[in-house]
Amino acid sequence: MRRREPERRRRERGRPRLPLRRSLLGRLLIVSVLVASCAVAATAWLAVQTTSGAIRQEQGQDLSSDAKIYNTLLGYAATHPRWEDVEDTARELARTSQRRIVLTTEDRRPLFDSAGASSVAPLPAQASAVVDPLSVDTVLVPDAMTAGSDRIDPRAVGPFLLPANERTELRGITEKQVACLNSVGVAADVVDGPSGRPRIEFVRGDTDRDLEFKCVAQNSGATLTEKKALDELNTLADACLKRQGHKGATLNLDLSWDRGYGQITAAEKQPAAKQSAEKYPTEKKAAAAVERGDDRAIASCVGSARREQLTDHVAAPALLFIDGTGAVSVPGFDLSPSNTARIVGVTALVLALTVGVSVIAGARLVRPLHALTGAAQRMRDGLDSAPVPVGPDNEIGRLAAAFNDMAVHRARLEEQRKVMVSDVAHELRTPLSNIRGWLEAAQDGLADPDPAFVSSLLEEAVQLQHIIDDLQDLGAADAGALRLHPEPVYADELLGQVAAAYQGPAETAGVTLTVAAPKPGPPGPALYADPVRLRQAVSNLVSNAVRHTPSGGRVSLRSYRTGPGHGDEVALEVSDTGAGIPADDIPHVFDRFWRAEKSRNRSTGGSGLGLAIVLKLAEAQGGTASVVSTEGKGSVFTLRLPAAPAPAEAPANATAAEAAAGPDGPDPINMTL
Repeated sequence: MRRREPERRRRERGRPRLPLRRSLLGRLLIVSVLVASCAVAATAWLAVQTTSGAIRQEQGQDLSSDAKIYNTLLGYAATHPRWEDVEDTARELARTSQRRIVLTTEDRRPLFDSAGASSVAPLPAQASAVVDPLSVDTVLVPDAMTAGSDRIDPRAVGPFLLPANERTELRGITEKQVACLNSVGVAADVVDGPSGRPRIEFVRGDTDRDLEFKCVAQNSGATLTEKKALDELNTLADACLKRQGHKGATLNLDLSWDRGYGQITAAEKQPAAKQSAEKYPTEKKAAAAVERGDDRAIASCVGSARREQLTDHVAAPALLFIDGTGAVSVPGFDLSPSNTARIVGVTALVLALTVGVSVIAGARLVRPLHALTGAAQRMRDGLDSAPVPVGPDNEIGRLAAAFNDMAVHRARLEEQRKVMVSDVAHELRTPLSNIRGWLEAAQDGLADPDPAFVSSLLEEAVQLQHIIDDLQDLGAADAGALRLHPEPVYADELLGQVAAAYQGPAETAGVTLTVAAPKPGPPGPALYADPVRLRQAVSNLVSNAVRHTPSGGRVSLRSYRTGPGHGDEVALEVSDTGAGIPADDIPHVFDRFWRAEKSRNRSTGGSGLGLAIVLKLAEAQGGTASVVSTEGKGSVFTLRLPAAPAPAEAPANATAAEAAAGPDGPDPINMTL
């Protein structure tokens, strides 16, 4: 590694540095300058716009005041037939708005001037607005008082204005309806309309239509005053329609009309006619066209009739002049040389401070990144990388800490890889060397190919095959390609099968192999696992226990439930009375190719893969493997796997799969890990 260090340094010196515009520091400087420039420009713009903003705000207030003046005078004209008594109203408006208000007739004869008769100030060439309740300027009217489509002020009711006795009668009926609605939980109130007719206003938008219909079923109908005014309006509208060659229409109190298909206005009828025409295009096309023409004619004549009817009840149109002497015009903003120099100086100072702070912050930000880059390059070149200094607890500090952890983990994995390659080579070399030696001896005539000779070769080949199979299982588990077929399995049955298979080797070794007798009653604990793979794991534990238990010792197998309520997991326990495992070796017993005998003299046999396979098979099926051992007394290996769901009811002689599957049969699952 020392010989490679100068070469690495030469490569780093030969590598071109990043240009400033592409480096993190350069980008940070560019962003900082842009932000500072925008901040200075925004400050200057704000300083310039402050005065004009205040002026625009004042002008907006003037516009709002103009709209209020117009609306107030429009309401006066809608409820008075003449302008004679407008002086008090107009003077109060002039006082509150601090504006000069002038009203004239359309031929500019003065009606009112808040400046007094002695004022000689000329009027503008164009009036601010025309106050005409029969032709409202909808731009100046607030939303709450917006006129209808005919632009007639809704406050202009004329002959529809109800006398006191009719108002009292209608209000009594309406208050009873509101009381009925309130009693059934519908919030409503009584509101008087412009004509004095009370109406129901619901406090909430969503109402129960059935309850509403029940309480307002009693319709007060039109009063005598309203009938008289409505007849007069109907006569005027029919005369207009007759002049245009259309049939008359019966108007309702809400100014809708009835032509044989219910009360409907023109705005409501046109969509209905359109839908009918779309449904019956051939039969209804001509009729719909005529109907639309009639509706437009009726709407036009109703508007004309209303204006004719209201002419004697509202004031004549008047010109409104609102003097603009109180308004402030927006002056041009001219910077003096001193102000210009001041702004330029402040801008330069802000830019200098921003660049200085950005350089300091950028250098502190880039320094640990350079350290990380160098460490990563050394790791790529296969050199030992010293830990990167971890700064404060921020994003870069956490990145450095994660990089150090990754480097340590990588070094540990690399060391494990080297050890594993060495172990695999050693384990495969031993049986291959034995096979080669026997075959060479037979070839040279030093050994006879008798049954003992063939048996020895077969034993070495089987040992080699076991190692290869174990490595294949571990590789499949590591790659997530180990196929499992889980199903309900009774733990006691599986332990009995394994014990029966290893009874012969145990007797040969002089070891007593027993299985804890199941309790009388229902079958023992059932777990959900692949029976073949589970039997392989338990067999590895039993084989390992028999090999490490001296003659006269004992190996015991048992199963039991564990976890909260003793129903979450099933434990399979293999205990022995062997020599036990030293405390320092317990963390490594499940490592691959690890064996307590460092000399590898195979006094106990095995390749060092059995317990690693046990751990992988347990984890692949959602379980765990653990060991508790006392040196000189023995060891206890435990597998914990998920318990199978308890069946509602199972026959006494049912198998594990039938009992756990329930009445609907088994539910096989194939999973790839």
